[in-house]
This record gives sequence, C-alpha cells and structure tokens, in this order.
Amino acid sequence: EVQLVDSGGGLVQAGGSLRLSCAASGFTFDGYYIGWFRQAPGKEREGVSTINSDGNTYYADSVKGRFTISRDNAKNTAYLQMNRLKPEDTAYYWCVADTDPITPSAVVLFRGQGTQVTVSS
Repeated sequence: EVQLVDSGGGLVQAGGSLRLSCAASGFTFDGYYIGWFRQAPGKEREGVSTINSDGNTYYADSVKGRFTISRDNAKNTAYLQMNRLKPEDTAYYWCVADTDPITPSAVVLFRGQGTQVTVSS
C-alpha cells in the first residue's frame, strides 16, 4: 500500500521555523519527484517546492530563500524546512510524489493527508 504521511505542522509566531516531514512507503521513493503544495482558505493551490531524485530543487518565489526542501532516500523521507515564517505562509500543506516533474497544476500520483501550518503575527 502506497502511503505518504505528512507531519510537522503547527502554530508558530512570525519569524519562527517549522520543519515538515513526508514519510513514504509502498513505492520506490528514490525514483520519484517529491514536492509540497499548500492552500489557504479562499486561495488557489500553490506549488511550494519540489525535489527530484538527483536533489535538484524548485521553489516558488514566495518562499525562495526561506524554505529548504531535502530528501533522505535511505529513510524514504522528505523534509521542508521553513524559516522566517510569515502570516501569509498560513495554509494547509501536503506532500506529493510523482514519477514526472511536479508542476503547480499537476495531477500527482500520490499525496499525503496534509498538515496545517498557522503563522501568527
């Protein structure tokens, strides 16, 4: 059974940090693109960041320089380190996995259940 399990969300003050984790099972993790989407109430889904099997990364302009995506293929886990958080980062975040590059509008193969990130001002 394929699973992506999101964890690490929570409530943090502006300027603080959180680290999201995405634990995968049931598929060959190191051959997949991994990414995170987020969606805030009343807003469209946003592609936050992706990483491919070679470690090449992509970041949305809104998080560039503050967020860092990484992966540990030995642990079948990806991470999204979020620093200098802003109230506008408040959203529901979920990790995704696909064999193809993950674009903001992609229909992905697998997704996690998601986790809420709330940044207070």
